[in-house]
Amino acid sequence: MRFTREDRLLFVGDSVTDCGRDREDPASLGDGYVRLVADSLPPSVTVLNKGINGHRVRDLEARWTDDVLAHGPTAVTVLIGINDTWRRYDQGLPSPVPDFEATLGRLLADAGEKCGARLFVMVPFLLPADPGQEAWFEDLGPRTEAVLRAADAHGATPVRTDLALRRAAREHGAAALAPDGVHPSPLGHRVLAETWLTAAGATG
Repeated sequence: MRFTREDRLLFVGDSVTDCGRDREDPASLGDGYVRLVADSLPPSVTVLNKGINGHRVRDLEARWTDDVLAHGPTAVTVLIGINDTWRRYDQGLPSPVPDFEATLGRLLADAGEKCGARLFVMVPFLLPADPGQEAWFEDLGPRTEAVLRAADAHGATPVRTDLALRRAAREHGAAALAPDGVHPSPLGHRVLAETWLTAAGATG
């Protein structure tokens, strides 16, 4: 798909999307995959970053109207879920997978119905940095399946960043892609950007 000056691409999610953006500057894209995507598209295409560090799907729902719908995007990309898993293990805060899936589904339906936006859902990922993180897959595995079901149910394009990072880790090592297992390095962000561009048909 070729994006044009008529398009407004909005990326929303947690710290992986946020990546140090200046929240006082609406044009700030941060230093991660969103900037790399924008740099790969024609400069006339509007790209917005609405990631916020630490957010779970319930936080995303609370700000959906103001941070997503109000901007009238023609394409919405969501990356959410790793904090829903992480908070279970470091703070004992549950995010039941059925509730997570229902909430994500509502958000996707909302963007499709109210904005007519093309939808992309990036799959949350984990490249364990220590043995303790291996246990997270008990929660993240079912959550990944929930993300894919929600995407399918609402006509969203799944972006398999989880698989792309695992492939890259076999070549470069997990620590080179996400030193703490969650937050990508510059190389990790490049993999995310390339995976999104391929899924969106915006390469070549």
